[in-house]
Amino acid sequence: MNAAEQARNVEVATKIATIVNLFKAIYPAVRSDLKPWLNNSDTRRLLDPDSIDVGFHFPGVSWRLRVRSILFQIRLYEDPVDGDLRAIGIEASGHDYRGERWRFSTVDNWQFFGDTLPMDDGAENLREFSRQTLEVFNRK
Repeated sequence: MNAAEQARNVEVATKIATIVNLFKAIYPAVRSDLKPWLNNSDTRRLLDPDSIDVGFHFPGVSWRLRVRSILFQIRLYEDPVDGDLRAIGIEASGHDYRGERWRFSTVDNWQFFGDTLPMDDGAENLREFSRQTLEVFNRK
């Protein structure tokens, strides 16, 4: 679900702003997109209400990541007992004018899959960003 729609309280909005700033600290020229999904009936049927989705768009191609845009989907779990919202994983996909170039998931072994993978240092930056994002969302 679009991050802008998930920012229903100050705590979640602050966490979203923190992760955007973390990514911009690594890639200062990037533009964040808190509404990466179109608002139409077809897209609405596919949205996961248990995720926070943020897009990042580079002014050109990021040679380290080998894409123009990245979609991050932070998977959430709300504890039924105390109501705490926790991040249980991150899915990311990198895109250029040809479509999806790679996928990344923190579930399993934090590996990249696709036909055009990021350079080693770009991949390591995304792993570190993902680790920090999980920390932000799971901090009490």
